[in-house]
Amino acid sequence: MTDAIVVGAGHNGLVAAAYLARAGLDVVVLESSPEIGGATRSEEAFPGFRFSVFSYLVSLLRPEIIHELDLVRHGLFLVPTASTLNPLPGGDCLFREADPQRTYRHIARHSRRDAEALFEYKIEMRRMGHLMYRLQRAAPDELAAAIGDRVAESAEHLDVEVSAEVADIARYFLDLPPARLRSFVQMLTMSSADFLGQWFESDVLKAALSSSSIIGSMLSPRTPGSAYVLLHHYMGEIDGVYREWGFQKGGTGAVAATIARAAQSHGAEIRTHSPVARVLVREGRTAGVVLANGDELRAGVVLSSAAPQISLGQLLDPEDVPGGAALVERAARWQSGGCAGKVNLAISGLPRFECMPEPGPHLSGGITIAPGLDYVDRAYDDAKYGGFSERPFIDMIIPSVLDPDMAPPGKHVLSCFVQYAPYELAAGPWDDSQREALGDAVVRTLAEYAPGIEDQILHRQVLVPPDIEAIAGIPGGNIFHGELRLSQLFLLRPDPAAAAFRTPLPGYYLCGSSTQFGGGISGGPARLAALRVLDDLRTADTAGGGGGETH
Repeated sequence: MTDAIVVGAGHNGLVAAAYLARAGLDVVVLESSPEIGGATRSEEAFPGFRFSVFSYLVSLLRPEIIHELDLVRHGLFLVPTASTLNPLPGGDCLFREADPQRTYRHIARHSRRDAEALFEYKIEMRRMGHLMYRLQRAAPDELAAAIGDRVAESAEHLDVEVSAEVADIARYFLDLPPARLRSFVQMLTMSSADFLGQWFESDVLKAALSSSSIIGSMLSPRTPGSAYVLLHHYMGEIDGVYREWGFQKGGTGAVAATIARAAQSHGAEIRTHSPVARVLVREGRTAGVVLANGDELRAGVVLSSAAPQISLGQLLDPEDVPGGAALVERAARWQSGGCAGKVNLAISGLPRFECMPEPGPHLSGGITIAPGLDYVDRAYDDAKYGGFSERPFIDMIIPSVLDPDMAPPGKHVLSCFVQYAPYELAAGPWDDSQREALGDAVVRTLAEYAPGIEDQILHRQVLVPPDIEAIAGIPGGNIFHGELRLSQLFLLRPDPAAAAFRTPLPGYYLCGSSTQFGGGISGGPARLAALRVLDDLRTADTAGGGGGETH
């Protein structure tokens, strides 16, 4: 008998385990695959060349998790990627770097007005990011109470009992200037192209900034709702630097390993090769899990970091859960079809971009192929009609510039995040020839801006959503465990009956990317879920439950 079982050893499952073990609970993490990490894993795909297989950058990892779990002591080592290069046709480019004055001059070449507006835009987006973080930090059931019948009045007159934190959010909303509240509503509903069009005039800058609005989402910058995805990626920071992106030394697999070490330092046990078949139920509440081999592990609390189709579908018997049949049916309709591929390249030397051909700091940051809004929109159109993008959007880094141990001396690895590559193709399931065709399209596109790169390629790995599903165990291969759209946010993420991390089955909780906070390497969902479990256990103890009922 153990206190808590966590299903899945991705970064969220490991964060939940670390918090529960840190609080003194006896915790076991069960992972079906041979290694931990889920979509945050690294591997030596070719001799001497190490890749972050799927996720490749870190920005959203919550600073409170880093500090509370002492992740730096356990091996967290984030190298900032402080610049972004946007190559353009004809040898031109847009280059944004850490120095704001140099960035101003780069943007002013395209539009002086935009160069002046960028600073104010960043300030406003930071405010919006803080507001969204406040909302996401609150448990959805408390948030629903806080915005109930009396929200139009002052927070002091709310006639519902809510936490001090949620009451503070209500006050914050009521005190927002009308212009800021309008911007917030726009970010939930507008397209990123329209939202950015209120700030900027140059297509090149709007395209560069809108790239964050489509990452991992089957959206175009011109699709209503894409502005929220843009905002989602403005909630990160590294070492207190807002909107900073970083690369973990050794690849993102080292992030999972770091969190695992933190969990183990508090006594958590992690078992791989341990697929869970279903949640065990006794007398109407969670009693543990049944493994695929038939073994039973007993625990009063179970948390699942898997996607809803697994957590609320495969792992539950509908007869064991109030409203179980409807819950399972809704979980099956959860929209989590992936739209992104990953092309990892091992190359013989540094690429030479036509716009900046010599080695320099531009190669240690992000490099994005999105020369205009029409370009990205056409890439989306290819996928909308069932194909992959012939001229894709590409977001890439060269990890070996940041961490030379990722490749043999003098050689390098390129990590290319590619859109769009839909989970299902109109021509049929993905096969090797289609994977190679996508890889060819990526190389052709890169060669337009870095001539000769095709001759530098030593090895190539092409991964598409069905590969993410098979390797990381995410149904549909969506990197966020579900689309970040208004119909799948807040009280609807992943289901109204399980939006506050609790499920209708007492003792069973969700802690993955399909819950509040959403996707990305943030750990936010798991931290909130673990704190909810601990609050419930304390409440049960105070009521004399002695660790019995947890809701």
